[in-house]
Order: sequence, then structure tokens, then C-alpha cells
Amino acid sequence: MAHAARARRPLSRLAAGAATAVLLLAGCTGADPAPDGEESADPDGSATAAPSTDGPALEETGTSAAMGLDTDPAEDPAYAEYYAQEIDWGACDGVEGDELECGTVTVPLVWNDPAGGDIEIAVGRLPASGERTGSLVTNPGGPGGSGVNFLESAPFMISADVRAAYDVVGFDPRGVNRSAGIECLSDEETDEYLAATAEPGSAESAQLAEEWGARIAEACEAHSGDVLPYLDTYSAARDMDVLRAALGSEQLDYLGYSYGTYLGASYAELHPDRVGRFVLDGAMDPSLSMNEITAGQAEGFEHAIEAFLDSCLLQVETCPFTGTVQEAKQQLTAFFSALDESPLDSGDPERPLTGAMVRSAVITLLYEDGLWQFGREALTDALQGDGAQLLTIVDLSSEREPDGSYRTNAAFAITAVNCLDHPGVVDDAWVQEEAERLAEEFPTFGAMLGGDGCTHWPVPPLREPAPIAAEGAGPIVVIGTTGDPATPYAWAESLSTQLDEAVLLTFDGNGHTAYGRSGGCIEEPVDAYLLEGTVPEDGLTC
Repeated sequence: MAHAARARRPLSRLAAGAATAVLLLAGCTGADPAPDGEESADPDGSATAAPSTDGPALEETGTSAAMGLDTDPAEDPAYAEYYAQEIDWGACDGVEGDELECGTVTVPLVWNDPAGGDIEIAVGRLPASGERTGSLVTNPGGPGGSGVNFLESAPFMISADVRAAYDVVGFDPRGVNRSAGIECLSDEETDEYLAATAEPGSAESAQLAEEWGARIAEACEAHSGDVLPYLDTYSAARDMDVLRAALGSEQLDYLGYSYGTYLGASYAELHPDRVGRFVLDGAMDPSLSMNEITAGQAEGFEHAIEAFLDSCLLQVETCPFTGTVQEAKQQLTAFFSALDESPLDSGDPERPLTGAMVRSAVITLLYEDGLWQFGREALTDALQGDGAQLLTIVDLSSEREPDGSYRTNAAFAITAVNCLDHPGVVDDAWVQEEAERLAEEFPTFGAMLGGDGCTHWPVPPLREPAPIAAEGAGPIVVIGTTGDPATPYAWAESLSTQLDEAVLLTFDGNGHTAYGRSGGCIEEPVDAYLLEGTVPEDGLTC
């Protein structure tokens, strides 16, 4: 097919899809040396890794209700009712696309207690446009991204040939949006939260983080405390196996972006014999602690802002910054700081742009180099006193609707999942030192990433950082982008070496993820794999 003519995603679709990935920055701690624990030989064992003896100690972890099961649920009569489901497809509510169909599957709330109550998982599909060969399950990232809403973007991200052969299926993972979505702050409170600002790294900023962390945790527990302990990724991966069965598939064919790679790798760990054609794009490294994730992103976004500013400075007539890249960074951070003190007119008298809001908008721009021209224009207007275009980016990235409502609960679902999946360092002094290091080494966004967003979370973490081998799963395609700020390329390299049988594809470019935005060089080998089972050449770079 002619990939050069591939349709580009509209800004609204891209920003909405990237919102939860942007929010991956929320609730992180500092950086921590890589754990040296050994992976459990039994993927269904109660522990996934021995705790590291090097570096600062992490929080003690509990055990996911989806781990340590005595049987394979797909073959256990206690779960037979779940695995015998068929999806009753019908009209979709709140999703654009005349061809889209929606339904639900029922799963146990507590996977090791199938009699302990159920939740419904919202599912959508874009039916195959040609001769159907199967279902391709997708996850857009986050955690907290709505897979049902993601189907609106499928025509712009997934090739026509793949859409002709597969029903493209998306689902909202447990706790997200339509799937027993957690409830925390009101829309008005969420506005206040996302606008709350102070100079990152300052005492005032630390106080704001403390106050909002406690407030959000209290609100989430008050409204959704019954589901909070069961929103971890292993539980979501078990749900995905029920979805596989409901779709009538012997094996799961899967395309996961960003956090979706962590979900996909977790599924492969639990069910290696049911892994079909798996593509993990923008890979996360399951052996990393949240502290290492934070440090990797701080460095990644620093490199990304330098690439953006370098590109901008080449456009002399339209770039609002001058001088060298380092001088342009100083001008940008000075602009951020000025808005911390005095918000910018956005055209909406009720919502002036604060420093926090503009930092979020700029981060969003770094996810897609196709947005850089728009970003230059928006920043030029803002530096001249008009923040209207930046407010548009802010609202698209947070999925805020024109009526002031938020389309999804991604701002809070991400914390609910991350706090279960990733333990933090317990040494407060170390965390403070690490926050100071990030702020010094990565001055544009590093100070935003210090601290611990899970300090007040009402549920302890359930999972140790550990590599995933997924022995017996067969070939899995891992994709990394060299200039990816949110999931640095090194993570894709690491995951591809952890997996028992994987090939690594490299997109030499800027932005987050590659499939659907590489111009054909990644799409062509991935399509051949999905459609024909042809495993791409390991190490392919384009």
C-alpha cells in the first residue's frame, strides 16, 4: 500500500489519545538504581521478583488478586461462566464513528475469588472492512486511556489493509471510564487541580503536591474505595483473556502502545500459550521501578524539548525564541516561571493559563513532531499575550469538553493503576536528593517529577519491578523510537532482550510511538507480521 499517502491524525484525536500518556508524569517519584531481583520461575507464583538488595529500599508490596491462582481460569469450572460469554454488539454511546459497535464482558472483580462480585468491561469494535480473519485487540496507553474512545483514531493509526482483515477491538480497562471507572474529583475540582501552580521544586510546590495528593486519595477512596485494590495491571491482563475468549479467538492478537506494552507483556507472562501476533510499540520496561521510570522520562523530555527548540530556531521568522538551544530553553523556562506568578489571558476570563497548564501543553506537543508548527504558533501568540491556542492544547490533552466536563477519568485512573503497579522508595531523604538531581540535570521538566504521588494512596503497591520473559509465547514485535520522550528507546531495547523471543524495530525519529506515524517504514513490516505472520528482521532501523 502507499504509506506515503497515509492520513494524518487530526489534532483533536491525537491530543485526546496522548492525554493519558502525558499524565504518566503524574504521581511519580525519583530515580532508583535498577533492581537485581530474579524473576520467578512460575509466572503464576505469588512473587514476581526478589527485592533488590542494592540501592534504596522500595515499599513493601502485597500480592495481586490476579496472581497466585491455583488453576488456569480458562479451564476452571469456577470461571466457566465468564469464559462462555458472547458479546452482544450494539450501538455505541459517546463515541464518534458510524461503523463502531459496542458491548460489554463481565469479569470477576477479585480474580482469586470469582464469587466475590463482578464488574463489566466496556468493549468496542471497528468491524473489518474486508474478509475478516480475526480480532486485533488494542490498548492506547496511559494507564487510564480509553480503548473504546481510541477506536475513533483507528482509521488514522492502523493501516487500511489491517483494518480490512481484522475487527479492531478496544476496551476500557477496569477502573477506566466506562469499566467501573473510578470517581474522584468533580469537574470543577479537576479544573482547579490541573491549574494549581507554583515554581517546580519550591516549598510552595511541595505543599501543593502534598495537599492535592491527600485530597485526591481521599476523594477516590470515598467514591470508589471498593474497586481501588483491584485495578492493577495483572488483573487487567486476566480481563483481557476473558475478552479473547468472548471474541472467539484461540490466541490473542494485540497492538499495545506505551502503557499498553506493559499490559501486553503482563498478559504474555500470564498466558504465553495464548499469545498470537503481538506488537508492543513505545515499550515500557517492567524491570524498572517507578523511580527509574521518572528519571528516564525527565531525561527523555529534556532531549525532546531540545529537539523541538532546535527545529524551532531553524524557522527564524516563525520561532518565538532566539539564540542557541540552551538560550531558548532559558527563555521558555522563564516564561513558565512568569506564569506561575501571573497567569496569562486565555480568552476565557474564568480560566487564565497558569504555569502548570502551559507546561502540560508543551509536554503534549512533544508527543508528536507533526504538531511542532502548531506549537510554535501557539507559543508565539502566548508570548505576545494571547493564550487561546495554548488553552486549546491544554483542553485537548486533558480531554476537557467545551461544557467543562471531562470526557474520561484518565487524570485519576493513572494514579490508581500506577500506585498498585510501581512501589516507590521509602527513604524520604533519598527521594528529596533525587528530586534535586532531576531538577538540576533536566531543568525544563525535571523539577516537576520529584516527590511521590502515591504517599497518601489508600492501597499499597502489589507488584515488584521484575523482567518478563514470557517463555513459550513465540515471537513478539517490540518497537522503539529513538527520540521518544515518554518511553525512552532504551526501554524498548531492554524489553526486547527480556522477552524469550522478540524482535526489535527502531524508528529513528521524534515523538511517542511509531506505528501509524512513521510514514511507512515501521508500518510495512508490522503489517506483514499481522497479516501474514512474517516476523520482521530483528534490528530493523528506519
